[in-house]
Amino acid sequence: MRRIAISDIHGCLDSFKALLQQIQLTKEDTLFLLGDYIDRGPHSKGVIDHIWHLQESGYTIHCLLGNHERMLLEEYHPRESLYRVYPEALRSFGVQHVTDIPTKYIEWMDGLVSYLEIDGYILVHAGLSFANRNPLKDRKSMIWIRDWYSTIDKDWLGDRIIVHGHTPIYRKKIIKSLSKLEKTPVINIDGGCCFTHKGLGNLCALDLDALTLTFQERVEVIV
Repeated sequence: MRRIAISDIHGCLDSFKALLQQIQLTKEDTLFLLGDYIDRGPHSKGVIDHIWHLQESGYTIHCLLGNHERMLLEEYHPRESLYRVYPEALRSFGVQHVTDIPTKYIEWMDGLVSYLEIDGYILVHAGLSFANRNPLKDRKSMIWIRDWYSTIDKDWLGDRIIVHGHTPIYRKKIIKSLSKLEKTPVINIDGGCCFTHKGLGNLCALDLDALTLTFQERVEVIV
């Protein structure tokens, strides 16, 4: 049985399917998805539908909350919000306003957890704020924080590795991070699937037990 992590699919359903085919995901594996299923790419609804289809087919999948799901929720609920759902996401649901998205999708996003602790790892969307005595209490930072590596408290972290997404980085940098774990026990697996800059445009799967990476170049055309 393998434990595999993927982050920041961002509506790139075809790339997601291609990556799962590459790694030959089985029902014996456990898949961890670290948030940002929606926005930017053309198939936000399709990504969620495919996750549900896999779960209903017997695949074990654990899903975390990303900042883009939080943005949608804040726009959906009757509160002041500066966020706006990307038009690509609304089109994928066939609606013009976030409040017209079917309730089952809203309820699913609302029920997503902010982090997971598993053997050897803490899985989170963006990272942890070590300004807090207990970083696991700061849910906002878990989906928004950037540039936090220099603050890591290794005594608190122990022998665990933090795996996250949220901040797109180049493929080479993701690969290099595996050789620097003793110094910086963090792996960012956001390959910027939905971005067109050179070095980005990758969806990444990390095998948490073998510490191996699989990359899928984006299939979708981003306009």
